[in-house]
Amino acid sequence: MTQKYPHHIDLQPVMHVEGTVRLPGSKSISNRILLLAALAQGRTTIVDLLASDDTLVMLGALSALGVNWQQEEQDAEGAAALHQVHHVQGAGGVFPNRQADLFMGNAGTAIRPLTAALAVIGGDYTLHGVARMHERPIGDLVDALNAVGARIDYTGEPGFPPLHIHQGHLHAERMSVRGNVSSQFLTALLMSAPLMAAERPMTIDVEGELISKPYIEITLNLMKRFGVVVEQNGWQSFTIPAGQQYVSPGTIHVEGDASSASYFLAAGAIAGGPVRVEGVGRDSIQGDVRFVAALERMGATITMGENWIEASSHGALKAIDADFNHIPDAAMTIAVAALYADGTSTLRNIASWRVKETDRLAAMATELRKLGAEVEEGPDYLTVTPPKVIATAAIDTYDDHRMAMCFSLASLDGAARRGNTIRINDPGCVAKTFPDYFAAFAGIAHDNLF
Repeated sequence: MTQKYPHHIDLQPVMHVEGTVRLPGSKSISNRILLLAALAQGRTTIVDLLASDDTLVMLGALSALGVNWQQEEQDAEGAAALHQVHHVQGAGGVFPNRQADLFMGNAGTAIRPLTAALAVIGGDYTLHGVARMHERPIGDLVDALNAVGARIDYTGEPGFPPLHIHQGHLHAERMSVRGNVSSQFLTALLMSAPLMAAERPMTIDVEGELISKPYIEITLNLMKRFGVVVEQNGWQSFTIPAGQQYVSPGTIHVEGDASSASYFLAAGAIAGGPVRVEGVGRDSIQGDVRFVAALERMGATITMGENWIEASSHGALKAIDADFNHIPDAAMTIAVAALYADGTSTLRNIASWRVKETDRLAAMATELRKLGAEVEEGPDYLTVTPPKVIATAAIDTYDDHRMAMCFSLASLDGAARRGNTIRINDPGCVAKTFPDYFAAFAGIAHDNLF
């Protein structure tokens, strides 16, 4: 049962962590699969879909658009718990309801792809969310769509949701989008492109540097699972040949969330381990599994199987200086792990942190300083010099699930003997991707965490 949280929780110092954690499904994979299943021909059975606020937002939007889906629990051979199974009846590229008012919460993985799909399909749709969603940029995606005949209006601040999508007339064979703000813009165009390429190919050009490339690899991989193959010219352009349609693969499994794995693997690196995560491994399609390479550079011992990863350590971590453009979400975990390093760590090329659930660069700098760290916040980098002892502090989480989860690591004492009591304010924000996170974290603690 999903844990209910008070306004704050206090985490006591933990000397040693060890154990196994079964990961929830990947948010990035879950919401992509839901939209692809809704657009496809046929019925798709989705196993181990993430149960979280963001997937509920997408499921609610699909219901409002007339897409039929059902949820059930099934026994799985050899599994200790029931599998969550969802059945989605595909709409064959045209949603039944051509008019809808859609609440998107703060789910970027839902609003961006849906905006593109609805603009291509056409109709009368409004999309809005929580206050922070209305501060997250979407202008590059809207500009790219409007330039080829879509009709999308801003009903608030230009460049940001809320949006009003009208019936347009898309007519081009080529479109372009900036790649240096959010990879979700390109993902949105790629996922909707087959709807535009019925009779002629569609090419999408990327302007400038494309950030977070591993997330585009997830998109391309899942599109292929649904029968659409994209021709790729490096990271500069992507062509969808004419005549391809999404077709259900029948049954598809959602991998465990590699970003969520980072907290438990970092815990093993900080406070001994071994800690094993199950549901993601060496064959993962998620770029965030590359997080383990950063942990290895910091001195952790990593072993991997087909569907699991394990981390342990036998001493203080080493400081790191690295480019984290490819794994921006998991990089937040490194910033907190740097509290246990033997010197100053530098995280580079992380400007995308500023347009996430909160301005994560500013938020991380503020909260790390509360713990006694010396922090330099740049436009696209962060340096962290650890304190001798982590200060007792109340960590604000900014309604950002990853802030809550990564700062739980500051309660670990580890080989560096630096941990202290840490208060996490608004711990319930973890419901966005991992509702039972703190129960899972307590499960690897070999001391009284709460």
